[in-house]
Amino acid sequence: MFAAPQTPGSPHPIGVGGLGEVAFALIVVLAAIFVVAWIVRRMRVTGNRVGSAIDILADVHLGQKERAVLLKVGQTQILLGVAPGRVNTLHVLTEPLDLAKPPLGTSEDSRNSFRALLMRSLGK
Repeated sequence: MFAAPQTPGSPHPIGVGGLGEVAFALIVVLAAIFVVAWIVRRMRVTGNRVGSAIDILADVHLGQKERAVLLKVGQTQILLGVAPGRVNTLHVLTEPLDLAKPPLGTSEDSRNSFRALLMRSLGK
């Protein structure tokens, strides 16, 4: 008397169409995740400005988790060694480096000069 009426019928079998819809939805969700991750990564790379007083001028990966970062604090440039759990000052430059973009074809020269400066500051 109070129970819902029973409707005779068999459960709907999942066919190829249902499986295709589920696969399509999964592909759409995974594509959305990859697009959002790509956008976040691009925004992080272009957002190197830390604040109005501190600028990140350059960074070089030295290992899997280690890198060297050249900061500009006011008019002073500082070379930092960054590793998981610690940051060390490697060198405070007495003369600021001019890191203006070189003409096409000479970008490798400026990268080598920064690497040479880093190796000199580490005593290697």
